[in-house]
Amino acid sequence: NNSLHNLNGDENEIANQDYTYAHDENVDGTINYGETEKQRVAPPPVVEENKQVTNEAEKLGTDEAPLIEYANEPLLPLVDACAPLNDVLHDLSYYVNMALEETPEEPPDGLTMDESAAIRLYTIEWEAPHRSLYSMLNYTLKNCSREDLRPYFRYMKLFLTALVKLPCCPPLTVWRGVTKNLSIDFPPGTRLTWWAFSSTTTELTVLENNMYLGTTGARTLFSVESINGRTIRNHSHFVTEDEILLLPGTHMIVQSQFSPATDLYIIHLKQVIPDETLLELPFEGARLYPKLERPWYRKKRFVIPLALLITMCIVATVVGAILGTRAANKEPPYVFTNPYPSGTTFDIGSFPISLVSGYFNGDKYVDLAILNSGDQSIDILLGNANGIYSTLIQTDTGTDPVFVTLCNVSDNTSYLIVVNRNDGTITLLNINKDGTLDYATDFPVGVGPVSVVCGHFDNNSIIDMAVLNSFEN
Repeated sequence: NNSLHNLNGDENEIANQDYTYAHDENVDGTINYGETEKQRVAPPPVVEENKQVTNEAEKLGTDEAPLIEYANEPLLPLVDACAPLNDVLHDLSYYVNMALEETPEEPPDGLTMDESAAIRLYTIEWEAPHRSLYSMLNYTLKNCSREDLRPYFRYMKLFLTALVKLPCCPPLTVWRGVTKNLSIDFPPGTRLTWWAFSSTTTELTVLENNMYLGTTGARTLFSVESINGRTIRNHSHFVTEDEILLLPGTHMIVQSQFSPATDLYIIHLKQVIPDETLLELPFEGARLYPKLERPWYRKKRFVIPLALLITMCIVATVVGAILGTRAANKEPPYVFTNPYPSGTTFDIGSFPISLVSGYFNGDKYVDLAILNSGDQSIDILLGNANGIYSTLIQTDTGTDPVFVTLCNVSDNTSYLIVVNRNDGTITLLNINKDGTLDYATDFPVGVGPVSVVCGHFDNNSIIDMAVLNSFEN
C-alpha cells in the first residue's frame, strides 16, 4: 500500500529539531508512512517500520512504567493538543492543517473531526530529513522516561480516544518483520510488552518485497495472535492501506520460534490481557479489549425458567425409561470383574509429540510409531499377543518434527509421513515387512507445516497429500 515506508533507510539520520538521540541498535517493526509521490507507484501493502532513523528492537518492557498520566489531560482540538509539540516536531502546524483539511466533517466510525484527524496526522510522513510524529512518539515511548513523554500527553489523549472508539478487530494473526536476527532475545515462555504503537499487516507476502524484509540477510518475522488491534484505514493519510495498529502496552507471551530458511527466524507471539493496567483508559467507559458477550442462556430472564424446564425434562425422561424397561429387564446386569489392567511403560526417545498405530510387520497385532521431537527420530514399537512392545532402532527425521501419519498405498506398501516444521518439508519413510523403516524421499512444502493427510483426492489410484502450513495460513 501507499503508506508503507522503506524499512532500511538512513540509520545515521537520528538527530532532528532541537533533540539529539543516541543511535539505537534495534528495530521497530511498524509501517513507514512516507514516500514521495514518485515513490508511491503500486507499492505493496502494510509492513513494519524499520524506520529511516534506527534499527530498534522490540522492547521487552521490563523497566517501563505504565502509561497512566496522559489520561488526566483534557480532550482538546487537534491544534491545541499538538501545541506542546511545536518545539519538538519540525513545522508541526503545517502537517496538522494538512490532516484537518483531509478529514471529512463527518468521519466514519462515529469519530469527531479532530479525533479522525489525530489518526491521520499519525500516518503522515514529514519531509526529509525531519522525523515524523509517529517516529518521534514511538521512539520516546520505548527509549525515554515517562517524564520525557509528557509533551505528547495531550496528543496521546486525543489519539487514543479516537483509536479506542474504533471497533476491535476480531482475534487474528498479524505480522511484523525486522531485518535482524532477534531470536536469542525471545525464548519461548518469555512475557513481553510492546510500549509503542505497533503497525502490523495481515498479508505475509508483503514481507518478501526488498523494500521491507526481502529474501536475503538476517530477518526476524513476528507472528502475533492479536486480540484488540484497530484497523485505521478509514482515517489514514493513505486510504489504500489495511494497517492493523496495536496499542501501547500490548502484552504477549512467546509461544515458539523456528527458522524455516537460512537467516529467517519466525517468532510466534500470543497477546494476553495483562494482570495489571499498562495503558490507562482514555475516558470512562472505554474498552481496550473486546467485550465478552454473555451467552443467551445466561441472561437473567432466561436462567430460572430454563433451568426448571431442563430439570423437568430430565426427570420425566428418567422416570419413563425406568417404568418402560423394568418388566423387560430381567437379565442380571453385566458386572466388570476385570477392568483395564495396569499400564506398561516403554522407553522411547525424548519429547514424544505424535503417535500413529497400524500393522507395520504384517501380523494381526497393532504396532506403534512414536515421533520424538527432542532427538528428531521415530521409534517403532511392534506389538505381540501378550500386549508387550519391543523397541526397534530409531530412525532419524528432519529438523523440528511435529506430526506423523500412516499412508497405506497398497496392501504391500505403506509409508510413514513425517512433517518437519523447521525444514518446511515432509519426509516419507518406507515401512519394510519386518517393521523397520527406510528413508524414501523429502518433499518441500510451505512455511511452518504442522499436519498432513493422504488420500485419493482426485479419485484415481495415486495417493495424494494435503499439508497444512500454519505460518502461511
